[in-house]
Amino acid sequence: MGDVAKDLAAGTVGGAAQLVVGHPFDTIKVKLQSQPVPLPGQPPKYAGAFDAVKQTIAAEGAGGLYKGMGAPLATVAAFNAVLFTVRGQMEALLRSEPGATLTIGQQVICGAGAGLAVSILACPTELVKCRLAVADSSAATVALKYGGPMDVAKQVLRSEGGTRGLFKGLVPTMAREIPGNAAMFGVYELLKQKMAGGEDTSKLGRGSLMLAGGLAGASFWGSVYPTDVVKSALQVDDYSKPKYSGSMDAFRKILAAEGVKGLYKGFGPAMGRSIPANAACFLAYEVTKSSLG
Repeated sequence: MGDVAKDLAAGTVGGAAQLVVGHPFDTIKVKLQSQPVPLPGQPPKYAGAFDAVKQTIAAEGAGGLYKGMGAPLATVAAFNAVLFTVRGQMEALLRSEPGATLTIGQQVICGAGAGLAVSILACPTELVKCRLAVADSSAATVALKYGGPMDVAKQVLRSEGGTRGLFKGLVPTMAREIPGNAAMFGVYELLKQKMAGGEDTSKLGRGSLMLAGGLAGASFWGSVYPTDVVKSALQVDDYSKPKYSGSMDAFRKILAAEGVKGLYKGFGPAMGRSIPANAACFLAYEVTKSSLG
């Protein structure tokens, strides 16, 4: 198989593994990010991540933790195929000769380019996921109920400005994906080389690949988390009576109302998700690509 086909196939498998492991964490993250600021003297809707899990299961059953998975599941092949394929093609462009090892700086550039490419796919997918995650909760400023991912897309297309409505939050999505993937792929390759004791990482075991992938995923969220909070706030904002006029307005209002901690709502579930989900993703990617020869 050609390199592009290998990256397409391996990226798809890696994305599916990441989604299955990480989606419940993502659901809780969105719920925490999107809950309104409580009135003076009133407790927040969710006391924390574990409380959000308990309330979700009590209200919707365990399936509530996987609510909205249809949207990313439907696009996970395209998303991860693009991410790993663009990264692979940028690696090929930056190599001085076939098979040459790239520097960590070059890997950072490859990650940034891949992040730019996947932003276009990530934005509408995550808008659907965020709407579904908070639709049955008072955490949502969007006073709508949805029948599923396709129903969200239909309602947005019909009543929120057509295709433009599906790309609400594109700016913070790009501000997350470009530096986040630059950090993630740079850290991944750096850790692999450190564990291998040199540039040849082909002999690393599965445990080492999982460790490198998990910590690389943590570096993604550690570097860009506030932009994700802004993205989620914009994507669940009411179209007819918006609370925010744009990304910077959302950033300023969240900061003014809740302080710096408001920009880190849901950080615990995000980090809790990133390590096992990305460990699974990178391991599945590497094993699949290796098996393809």
